[in-house]
Amino acid sequence: MAFPMSQFFLVSVLVGVLFFFCFLEKGFSIEEASWKERHHVVQINTLLPSSSCSSSTKGPKSKASLDVLHKHGPCSQLNNNGKANSIPTHSDILNHDKERINYIHSKLLSSSSSNNNNNNKVEIELDSSSSSANLPAKSGSLIGSGNYYVVLGLGTPKKDLSLIFDTGSDLTWTQCQPCARSCYKQIDEIFDPSKSSSYSNITCTSPDCTQLSSATGNDPACASSTKACVYGIQYGDQSFSVGYFSRERLSVTSTDAIDGFLFGCGQNNQGLFGGSAGLLGLGRHPISFVQQTSKKYYKTFSYCLPSTSSAVGHLTFGGTSNKYVKYTPFSTVSRSESFYGLDIAGISVGGTKLPISSSLFTSGGAIIDSGTVITRLPPTAYTSLRDYFRKGMAKYPSAEALSILDTCYDLSGTKIVSIPKVNFFLGGGNTVELAAPGIIYVASLKQVCLAFAPNGDDSDITIFGNVQQRTLEVVYDVGAGKIGFGYNGCK
Repeated sequence: MAFPMSQFFLVSVLVGVLFFFCFLEKGFSIEEASWKERHHVVQINTLLPSSSCSSSTKGPKSKASLDVLHKHGPCSQLNNNGKANSIPTHSDILNHDKERINYIHSKLLSSSSSNNNNNNKVEIELDSSSSSANLPAKSGSLIGSGNYYVVLGLGTPKKDLSLIFDTGSDLTWTQCQPCARSCYKQIDEIFDPSKSSSYSNITCTSPDCTQLSSATGNDPACASSTKACVYGIQYGDQSFSVGYFSRERLSVTSTDAIDGFLFGCGQNNQGLFGGSAGLLGLGRHPISFVQQTSKKYYKTFSYCLPSTSSAVGHLTFGGTSNKYVKYTPFSTVSRSESFYGLDIAGISVGGTKLPISSSLFTSGGAIIDSGTVITRLPPTAYTSLRDYFRKGMAKYPSAEALSILDTCYDLSGTKIVSIPKVNFFLGGGNTVELAAPGIIYVASLKQVCLAFAPNGDDSDITIFGNVQQRTLEVVYDVGAGKIGFGYNGCK
């Protein structure tokens, strides 16, 4: 039976319309997929920390794995509902971060200078016969207010201590009784070496004592009464710790312990360290935790910093179980034996590679630092990143700048936000795609800011800070001379 011409025409038109809409739908799906490749589409409420703590570590925990906590979040015992220490404002955190940058710059300058004289060095005499010490009159603020901490055990029997972990520091230290000069307020009971059967002082003549000069930037002193080695370390904001250089049993977990671990037993400590008991040094110097435990953990550690202060990350010693980590060699242009150099070749924003030269990063060098909050870029690179980011965020209303952050938005009127993706291109052809929490700094929904800032000069060192590291599995294989980044290390 033959179709009339009119019916055949109608069927042809309907088929054509169907193909047209299928083409449009396919076109829209391709465009949508391309958009998602270039943007993070996130619910705005996920950018804020909750009022309660939520564990976020993925997969089975290694036996040498510790919980990483943000010291101002609901998971932190240091917070103590705000009673033990005042929680800093976002402006305080960012202003303190500037002091951290000054500390890094001064440390790099002193390490590259043959002149070891420094008028700001700490006087580290501890003997009671000394009438006064030439120490800073004011107690400074923390060496990086966005820091994270872990809990380790010290002594025999073991006493748990909350220590800030810092890849930019080498000496591990804690406050110790009897606090010959002064101790700041901490949540944990102050460690008392007289109650530990495994504690011993390092003598002034020991080769271990001489390592302090390059690790701390201060020559060690010698206690006249006991001939014990005395260390002194001072940070960029005038915070400091002075005490006896010692050996002690350090318990990483209930099954892993390090005997004869070198650490600083602080008798004179000042600074707003957020209620923590001291610092765990994860730098590259022979005195650092990484080097001291090389036979046990093979100079390898990894961590994941959670997306918000209400979640829990991890710090793991030894190999990582994350199969998706891609490695790049450490850069050798960090100008310091303590910091970990990063080889940055370029940056993209929203899928567009910035029109900047890779020499911007090689001339000043680059490091990765767990203690710096906001990534610092050469001004030329920052201006380009900021301008492309602003184009991608043009539909959102702007907000007032926040301290060092000059590109902020009011997102209180939206439920879902599209954030241009930011990728870092590293040496060896590897690419690190930052998670959404690694691109923005959320003070409130009315003030959501681009989490990057410029250095003072293009020749200053680039610093890859901890906001940009959020949710990434960051693996330091110091023995093999490489650093790795993997996705979804924690939430």
